[in-house]
Amino acid sequence: MTPGTIVLLHAPFDSAGAWGDLPEMLRSYGLDVVAPSVPGDGMRYVARASLIIAATAPALPLVLVAYGNAGPLLPAMSVAQQAAHRRVGGYVFVDAELPRPQRQHDHDHDHEPISVPPEWPEAPCGYLRTHIDHTETPNAAAAARERAIREARLRGWPVIEHEPPTAVAQSLSELVATL
Repeated sequence: MTPGTIVLLHAPFDSAGAWGDLPEMLRSYGLDVVAPSVPGDGMRYVARASLIIAATAPALPLVLVAYGNAGPLLPAMSVAQQAAHRRVGGYVFVDAELPRPQRQHDHDHDHEPISVPPEWPEAPCGYLRTHIDHTETPNAAAAARERAIREARLRGWPVIEHEPPTAVAQSLSELVATL
């Protein structure tokens, strides 16, 4: 697919800086990219990200790209974009958790349920595994990523395992093209 705008969503409680030079690299490929810095988590994250996306007047369709713990928020982001009449053309999970029905948010101070609409996903999905060193607890995070990759394959989603020295931007743009 040819995206209108690629929206890079960092993990909650992180910032757009987590993407490093990826936004600029994707722009160098001629892609329109929005990488908002979104404070908070859960539904506040979704609402704030949606406001930032709206302010950029993105070209449609959107491809929502979630990193890490932003993955489970993609169904809620989809609903918010549809409510704003912005079509989502695809979803990409980058080293991310996958959504779970009625998932309870993991942060102690915020237990709001993040629901997954029954019709989600209404657009193609893909998974990008980067093999980049992660700062999370290695065993739990690695196991969660492996489970997510296995599940993505079972759902028939394209999975790309990024191998350096290829740029992550190249792997991501190739995956988006397959959606």
